[in-house]
Parts: sequence; C-alpha cells; structure tokens
Amino acid sequence: MASSLKSFAAVDRFLAEIATPAIRPGYVLLGSETFLYDRARKGVLQALVPPDLRDFSLHDLELSADTTIFDALDLAQTPSLMAPFQVIFLRGLKTLYGRGAKKEEFAAVDRYFRSPNPQALLVFVADHLLLPTDLRRMDREDKDRYDRIRETLGEHCGTVELQTISDEDAQRWAIDTAAARGTTLQPEAARELTDALAGNMLQISSELEKLILYVTPSNRPTTPLGHPDTITLEDVETMVLAAKQRSLYELTDAISRRDRPRAVLLLRGLLNSSDGGEDSAIGQLYMLARTFRQMLILHEKNVRESRQVWMHLWPGFRMPQYAVDDLLAQTRRYKQRSHLTAALKLIARADLAIRSSPVDKSLVLERLVLDLAADPATHFRMAPVDTAA
Repeated sequence: MASSLKSFAAVDRFLAEIATPAIRPGYVLLGSETFLYDRARKGVLQALVPPDLRDFSLHDLELSADTTIFDALDLAQTPSLMAPFQVIFLRGLKTLYGRGAKKEEFAAVDRYFRSPNPQALLVFVADHLLLPTDLRRMDREDKDRYDRIRETLGEHCGTVELQTISDEDAQRWAIDTAAARGTTLQPEAARELTDALAGNMLQISSELEKLILYVTPSNRPTTPLGHPDTITLEDVETMVLAAKQRSLYELTDAISRRDRPRAVLLLRGLLNSSDGGEDSAIGQLYMLARTFRQMLILHEKNVRESRQVWMHLWPGFRMPQYAVDDLLAQTRRYKQRSHLTAALKLIARADLAIRSSPVDKSLVLERLVLDLAADPATHFRMAPVDTAA
C-alpha cells in the first residue's frame, strides 16, 4: 500500500533490506518523523526479534554520561547466551556529536564496524534532526549535523531518511489505509483530516481509526446518502476536534472580513456538525471569546511575525500552529484596539443571553455573528461601555 508513496520509500527499502542476506551491521535513522520511526522499528522487530525472545534480544539504550558509546559497542560485540540475535536501538545520538573531537569514541566505532558481530544489529536514532519533505529546504544547522553523521557513521552504516511526510502522501496513505479496512475515505475528507491535524501522522492514524469505527454500520446504521462504511467531510468535522477548530478560524476570518453571509453559513455548519446540537452554542461562544482575546493580546503587543506569538501567548492559551498566520492576518484587519474590546463586549452580552434560557440559543449566536461581522464602528452602538463598572 504505502510502498508506492515517496515519503515512505526510504523506510520500505530499509525493511526490505534487513530481511535479506544484504543486511548491514548498522543503520542510522535520520530525522524526527515519529510515524516513520515507529514503522521502521515495528518492521525490525517483526523481522528480527521473535516476541518470546524480546526480553533477551532487544535493547533500548540512551547515550548519556551513564551510558556511553563504548557500552553500546561492548553490548553489540558480546554474543547473547539467551538469544541467537540482538537488536540495539541507540538514541541520544546528539551526545556523540557534542563538544569535543570525540576521537576515541569514533575510533571505537570504526574498530567495531571493521569486525562487527554478525549476530547483532545496531540502529542509531538521530531524531534531533528535522528533515523536511524537500531536503534542499533543510535548516542550515540540521544540514551541518546531517552531513557530519553521514561522514562518520554513514561510512559504516546504512542511512535511512525519515523526512516529513508530504500532505499528498499523508492523504493517500489515509485513503489506502481506510480502503484496506473496507472503508471509503472521500478525498475531501482525507484533505480535511490531514490539514486539521497539520500533517501529524500519529494523530492522523489515531483519528482515522476512530472514524473507521464511527462509520461502521453497526455503530451508525443510517449512513450518509445510503453509502455504508464511507467517511465524509461532515464525519471529519463532527469527530475530529482540530477540524472543528479549523472551521472556527474560518468563521473568525469571515467575521474579520465583514463577510456576513459566509460567516452565518460557517456558523450553521459548526452547529450542525456538533453532537450537542443547539446546546453546543455555549461551546462555540467560548471558542469565539478565546479567539478574540488572543487577537486582542496580539494587537496590544503589536505582534507581526509568527515567531513572536509564543512570546506573548502562554501555554494552554495558544492557537494551533497551522492557525498562527491566519490569526495574525485577522488581527491586522482590526485597526483599533477598541474594536476588539467592543467585540468582546458583544460576546459577553450573548453569553448572558444564552445562559438566560432563550427559546433558541442558535438564534442568539447567529445574531452575535451578524453583529461581529458588521462595521467595527457600529460595535460601540451595539455594545456600549458600562460606565458604572
């Protein structure tokens, strides 16, 4: 399935090689793509480490002051009395390339690989590097580290590049994985799933599993448009929290552009996709208040670049990474701080109305969105300042 995807090719070649006599005594996994690392690790265990022998043949080491490269090489060189083959995963590789020449350490590596133990496999994990989908766009510091590893360990070991998985391959993987489970993932649903989770493959895999279970006929007898086992865009928007958040930022984008028809349509979509129905209005109101508070802080601090955002928004109050640029653009559309404070007063007034048990909470929220998407100058007439406070 995934073997035809470019982002998976390096790991697939690695797994094919270790299952043949051409297996090398050591490999370096270069990159921080956790999904591909897990794929590589599971493949190694399946091919080389029987489940009943893992306590004796599998070793996970972390280079540190207590565990050195000499300890790892000694372990690899020493035959196991309990298992015919040993696999050693060695993390913390950054330590080996820290300050100092490390001549003795690299001399020991050279000696080992000139006469390696044929019953052992060393897997070095260089997860302190970030390898983008296009290696030409690699950060200069990561490029220097990457070249250094290839010039040293790469002389003796096979190298496997765990690059960031492209959006296209992530979507294709999700569609193919769902198909292998007897489920159709519609292309627009796959696109929303990967976009909403910012390409995080571990999260995509987890959320896809939930979606597959959600659309099985036993869990959802009435399937959309009569198609059983089909994941639609609406399913993703309903089940995946990040997708709901994306829709919220689309709503605030329409509000900041004063596009009232689009804002109302987006609001209705958010309410219709929520399990809570009309009662979800309180949750949507909370998220609107949170987003406008974020914009108020960014406006007050005159934040212009995405890298400055984390200096002013504390953990737990930050937006997802994919939304940073959008929210900055929305903030710039409010020329005066008073326009944002007036918008927050409108939200507070709507909150009071919703908690007063109105006949239809969604109508209160729709009126709020229409007011927020009006000309900011009119906010003062709709939400006057409370002078008695």
